[in-house]
Amino acid sequence: MPDLGAIALAAGAGVFGGAMNALAGGGSFATMPALIGLGLPSPLANATSNVSLQPGAMASAWAYRHGLAPVSGVGMRTMAGVTFIGGLVGSLLLVATSAHAFDLIVPWLLLFATLAIAFSTQASLWLRSRVAIGPKSLVGVQALLGVYGGYFGGGVGLMLTAAWGLLSGASPAELAAPRTLMLAVANLAATIIFIATGMVYWALCVPMLLGGIVGGHFGAKLGLVLPARVIRVWTLLVTIATTIVFFWRAYG
Repeated sequence: MPDLGAIALAAGAGVFGGAMNALAGGGSFATMPALIGLGLPSPLANATSNVSLQPGAMASAWAYRHGLAPVSGVGMRTMAGVTFIGGLVGSLLLVATSAHAFDLIVPWLLLFATLAIAFSTQASLWLRSRVAIGPKSLVGVQALLGVYGGYFGGGVGLMLTAAWGLLSGASPAELAAPRTLMLAVANLAATIIFIATGMVYWALCVPMLLGGIVGGHFGAKLGLVLPARVIRVWTLLVTIATTIVFFWRAYG
């Protein structure tokens, strides 16, 4: 059993991670490193992090419910169905991945998420001036993001914001409600698989889960009043710092 210090750290990371997910995504950048620091192998830490953030993601989705709207003409039911199936596939892939292989893969996933959120605005303007993006393209990208979310979870909210902004031209503030719902759907699919396969370390998951609910609720409230630029810069700084740490951990 973990001591009180470990439980407090897990709860605090849950609050921070839940708030990040509500603001722009990337909550696992807080929770997963905390669990690894507490001694969990990285696949187990990723699975435990995912499950612990699920109630907070649902709380955030409920807080944002009035802002739900189709993205580039694709309805929320279609997006949710595609995301859920992708999440199941991705989480099954994680179950089959060894800890060593996962440690080597994660930094590159983090780097991809960092670049996507950093340059999504410029890339969106460049792409939309040259090609027309239709609903089928968005659904295809969403399926891949569902797999990504189920496999890793870290930064999937950031990836959703970046990809949807790239394909639809919408601002992060406009995408907050549907992004938060899809994050909850991807987490739900992964949660089912991780619990069924025994990959959750419940002694740390429960306090982190409770913290995530608190952070998710108040983070969503904060996201309704904070300027989009402040949210984006803060999230990007956290993402960059976490990416550097994971590269050092895997290859340093």
